[in-house]
Amino acid sequence: MRILPESRFLRSSAEMKFKDKWLACVSLGEQTFRTEVSDQTDTPVWNSEKKLLLEKNGSHIVRISVFETNRLSKNSLIGYCEINLLEFLIEDFDSGAEVFDLLDPSSSDIVVGKISLSCNVEDPIETEKNFARRILSIVDYNEDGLLSFPEFSDLIKAFGNKVADDKKEELFKAADKNQDGVVSLDELADLLASQQEKKPLINCCPVCGEILEVSDKLNTVVHLSLCFDEGTGNQIMTGGFLTDKQASYGWMFKLSEWAHYSTYDIGLNSGSSASHIVVFDRKSKRLVEELIDGKIVMSMRAIYQSKIGLHLMDKGAKEILHSISEKQGRKMNSVESAKEIPKFLEFFKDQINLAEVKHPLDHFKTFNEFFIRELKPSARPVAMVDRDDVAVCAADSRLVAFRSEEDSKRFWIKGKKFSIGGLLGNDPSCSNFKDGIVVIFRLAPQDYHRFHFPVSGTIEQFKDVSGCLYTVNPIAVNSKYCNVFTENKRVVSIISTVSFGKVAFVAIGATMVGSIAFVKKTGDYVNKGDQFGYFSFGGSTVICVFEKDSIQIDEDLLANSARSLETLVQVGTTLGIATKV
Repeated sequence: MRILPESRFLRSSAEMKFKDKWLACVSLGEQTFRTEVSDQTDTPVWNSEKKLLLEKNGSHIVRISVFETNRLSKNSLIGYCEINLLEFLIEDFDSGAEVFDLLDPSSSDIVVGKISLSCNVEDPIETEKNFARRILSIVDYNEDGLLSFPEFSDLIKAFGNKVADDKKEELFKAADKNQDGVVSLDELADLLASQQEKKPLINCCPVCGEILEVSDKLNTVVHLSLCFDEGTGNQIMTGGFLTDKQASYGWMFKLSEWAHYSTYDIGLNSGSSASHIVVFDRKSKRLVEELIDGKIVMSMRAIYQSKIGLHLMDKGAKEILHSISEKQGRKMNSVESAKEIPKFLEFFKDQINLAEVKHPLDHFKTFNEFFIRELKPSARPVAMVDRDDVAVCAADSRLVAFRSEEDSKRFWIKGKKFSIGGLLGNDPSCSNFKDGIVVIFRLAPQDYHRFHFPVSGTIEQFKDVSGCLYTVNPIAVNSKYCNVFTENKRVVSIISTVSFGKVAFVAIGATMVGSIAFVKKTGDYVNKGDQFGYFSFGGSTVICVFEKDSIQIDEDLLANSARSLETLVQVGTTLGIATKV
């Protein structure tokens, strides 16, 4: 069942703790919309509305983000709230506006303001009729409320349905129930609604020109309804954004987009699209942007996505990266480094939840102590903890998963020399993993940096593989000039399991990661979800390789990966189920 709610967001005043010019963004799934900027005030009113489609198996969590707009190129996120829209509609169908707390992006237990929202449900059948009345009025050239045959013909032609165009006279007669030679808008609305249940008339959207999927009748009408609202400006909120951060940027960012210096896109990151990494948050089922410093992006693009940059690597820059990583590691273990913690938290304030951290901030005496912070036991529950045939995610990370080595190279890893054998150090004892299933967990600096076991079993061996310390950022992984996973320093461990056979667990170092620590040893029996080890300062990656046909990876993870889209996952959430008998 699909429901089409008309959501009137932000119709009442928000209450903030200081005066500024404010804008709000609404994110659901892969869509984000923004309001206009308010006047200088601490009680902004936007009076905006937006229709959103809720699908049974789709995203129901809508995120409202409120930004202060005091900068030219980048506005500051001040507060947010997340609402299960389906539950909200069911519980508060007739209650009018509801007030929600706006939470501090740095810590979800701190309230920074209030926001008032209202929402109601529009019946899909009524949506069809209302849409038909509105769009058909466009071809009512003389505005008499009646459609002549020429006006009707123009409309059918705009629908892009050749079969219907050939039968327009027959359709016109069917619509003209009182046989007066003209068709009222109500008559034509009834015809359109009835035809959608039989043989849809509309194959092409008259507003945007998109070819519509004939098999999905309701979605066709929904598309037309939403597109018509966008095209005619009937709704105040502006769409076309992937994330709330993109929607919040000022005119300087838009200028950089126009100049092709910086763009947003889903999929492989290359060229200007590598400036922004967009991932799919599995928990909220929406797109989010990964934060990364602009200067670092420019440097990585220069080094990893050009032959000249990689030539510099071959001329000694590899050793420089290794030296820098070791030096940075020593610095982050010094007492003086603790002063970097507040700056780090401010930069990543909406991507680190301090409410989950086990110890208060004054517990950490160095930056690295904070970087390898522990979480509260309740923060990462293990899915289906009593079932060893269900594997779980090994790290808080951005995940891609592939059924084979070939799939991984087609959709994600562009280094020409990548192979499972090379990843595992070309060890003859790893022959079990030929044509295996590859799961990549990429950790960014803001993540919880302890990694956990995805399966239960016995640790058979550890093997150190020396190498470089390239970045594990997609800018490098997606580069055809670089072979990150088979050239970086890494530790390969093999876990013997009952349900999955052997599982290879590869912890990969990266730029600024000079240390990979383990809390288990060879011969230990471990349970899925147990802590395995941690990475010191920097970004890093874990790759798990399963034997061929030993696991059915969760479909949502495979679907996103086939789009070259990483999925943001948390430790302990489901990864897949064993297929071995």
